[in-house]
This record gives sequence, structure tokens and C-alpha cells, in this order.
Amino acid sequence: MSRKTAGIFILSFLLTAGVLRASAETPTENVTVTGTKLREEFHRFLRSFVAPTLRTDKIARWERRICPLVIGQNPSYEAFIRQRIRFVALSAGAPVNTDVSCKPNIEVIFTTTPQALMDNVRQHDVYWLGYAESAAQLDQLATVTHPVQAWYTTETVDANGVRRVDTNIISNIGGGAWMFEPPTYATGGLGRIRNEIRSGFNHVLIVIDTTKLAGEKIVPLADYISMLALTQIKTPDSCQQLSSVANLLAANCDHPADGLTEFDIAYLQGLYKMDAGRYLMFQRNDIASVMADVLLPKK
Repeated sequence: MSRKTAGIFILSFLLTAGVLRASAETPTENVTVTGTKLREEFHRFLRSFVAPTLRTDKIARWERRICPLVIGQNPSYEAFIRQRIRFVALSAGAPVNTDVSCKPNIEVIFTTTPQALMDNVRQHDVYWLGYAESAAQLDQLATVTHPVQAWYTTETVDANGVRRVDTNIISNIGGGAWMFEPPTYATGGLGRIRNEIRSGFNHVLIVIDTTKLAGEKIVPLADYISMLALTQIKTPDSCQQLSSVANLLAANCDHPADGLTEFDIAYLQGLYKMDAGRYLMFQRNDIASVMADVLLPKK
């Protein structure tokens, strides 16, 4: 067996083992209730879990091929997390760039000084902070509040295929002042279900404060980072009712997961199968339908 083949096998085994282990810890009633009740549970989960973009009020996902970069740890640790993100992305159906020299668009940084890092981003790479409508909002976005925190640069693709980064920042007019102006987008005009406008990720920055996560196990942390890299979570410090790796760092959560769960995998598969041109409610319906197809017992 080649080194590359062995690496893929190990990653596959670890991912499967993590899902099975978390699945075994899932309360029985979550998987034995009727299909209707479970679908309702999926919808409640989606409303509390995924954060739509501020520009379009739609769910963003990767339409560009992902290229993760991990820095700030020893090379083997970095390689494991990088490959974990790629493997989870492939399992979800997200596009992956297999070119070894690809330009990173997911950057995972381990640091002992996260706020100093984000102050530097605020000064030199402001677009990496995400969407904002004022300089004050940019300052707020640049504030570190979690031991593992993600910043999302989203982009909108209109009905004509024109792609724009989501920002109101037009230019710095001097003296620390910024000019803000919202762009306009062409729509498909197809009624209440869809308008052919899609939201996607342009860049994701994930910063880990190593002073607060010393001794954290690599597999759960890598799974948590992978989830943040592939979807934008609404409240990463709240305890989700469905078993999810998102509960890993949630305070006072009585059912934490120590890796990606069957619900996480089903959610990500639904996210990357949904009709991105639809409005938010119908996008949630698409994801919930896939989750039900994946998780409900087959008759």
C-alpha cells in the first residue's frame, strides 16, 4: 500500500469511526420518531444552526473549489487538518481543488495572539472580515470572542452570472473614512420561489487561540474546523438539540459530540445538493429533505 493510499484509508476510517461513535451516543428517540416529526426537527435545527448571508438572506456554500491552508502547528498536525477538511468536503459533495499549488481560500491559523492577528487583518485585509456597512461594524467584526472563530468573505452571483464580493466598501476616502455603496444585481424574476441569485464563499479565515485549547484532541478539533470551513454557523457557542460537532465548544451543553455526527454529514450533503437559486425557506426545505432521505429508515 502506498503512503498516499494509506493516508486516504486512515482518514476514511477516522471519519467513519467518528460518525458511528457520535451516532451511538445520539438519544434513541431522535431516530425512532415518525418521519414527520423528524422532518420538523430538521427544520428547527436549520433555523437555529445555519446563518444566511446579510447581502442576499440566502445560505452560502462553496461554489469555488476549496484549497485549505493550515499554519501555526507542527507539519504533521497541519497536514492532518488540511486533509480532513478536504475529505469532509468530498463527503459533502463540495468542490475540492486537487492542485498541490492551488491558491488558499480557506486559511486556518493557530496563534497565541489572535487579537493582534485580527487587528492586522482589519488594517491590511479588511475584506477577510466579511460583510459590513460601516467602519464601526468592521471594528466589531475584527474583535476576537471565541477560542475558535471564523470569518467569512461571501460573494453573490446574479442571474447573469456576474460575481461580486459582498461588501459595501468602495474606497478609502482618507482620514480613516470609508465610502459605502450597495451594488445592484440582475434577478431571474421567477416569482416567490427563486430569483436565480446565489450566495457563495470567497474566502474563509479560521483562527484558533492555542492558549485556550491546549491539549484539545486533534480529531474533534479537526472536525469542528471542517464544519466551520464548509458552512457558516449562526451561533457557534449555543448547544444544538441535534447531536453535532458544533456542540464541541458550546458552554453547558449536556450532549456534546466528539466528532462529526450523522446529522452533520447529512446536513452538509443537503447544503451542497440544495438549489442555490431559491429563496431561504426553500433552501432549508431542500436541505431538510436530503437529511430525511439520508437519516430516515428505508421502508
